[in-house]
Amino acid sequence: MSADPSLVFDTIDAQALPEFDAPDASDEPHGSAAGRLNWLRAAVLGANDGIVSVAGIVVGVAGATSAQGPIFTAGIAGLSAGAVSMALGEYVSVSSQRDSEVALLNQERRELAETPDQELAELTGIYLSKGLSLVTARKVAEELTERDALAAHLDAELGMDLHNLANPTQAAFASAVAFTLGTLLPLVAILVPPLAWRVPVTVASVPVALALAGVLSARIGGGRMRPAVIRVVLGGGAGLALTYSIGHLLGTAIG
Repeated sequence: MSADPSLVFDTIDAQALPEFDAPDASDEPHGSAAGRLNWLRAAVLGANDGIVSVAGIVVGVAGATSAQGPIFTAGIAGLSAGAVSMALGEYVSVSSQRDSEVALLNQERRELAETPDQELAELTGIYLSKGLSLVTARKVAEELTERDALAAHLDAELGMDLHNLANPTQAAFASAVAFTLGTLLPLVAILVPPLAWRVPVTVASVPVALALAGVLSARIGGGRMRPAVIRVVLGGGAGLALTYSIGHLLGTAIG
């Protein structure tokens, strides 16, 4: 009959084990990285929307009139409305996410208080399903429960970090600031150059900004860079072409 693995482990002399240095996990993407990813995602989306929407507005107005006043007014109106809209949208969305996280957290806390043995068995089952032996899974579950039962269950069952819940204020601020920064390029490109160069300069500069946003989003999300850049640039270019055409047609028809 084979020996109980836990008894075998207990008989090992700790001094006989080789010494080793634990790897530095400070640079690994743990819970805090998920929080950074949340607001960086909001920032990238905000910048991308700022570039495309305001560029579309000012290019569309430039297709109807060459006067700087209407173009500048339309650009500032688009900036203000867009920044507020992005911030509110992110706040509402992330607030709903946080509400769901808090509800799950409270439910798990209640289950731990009412049925601790069942929760321990559930945690053991999770690690058992990951390939650990029954003895090891039970030992891991007991040690994690003793250390912080709530955090252990949130991580194993729900993939949540107790100290890193969604932050709606942070996401809203990042989105609004990024949207505002994204609008600066099309505003400068449409207002500063001479009249004949306004639209060409804007059309040429906006894809560059969109490509940078695509590169940043790919790096943050860990995805392939080329598809992300192509997707963003083609989408933004199509939006610019459509809004300029509509503005030009309306300007011609009304004027």
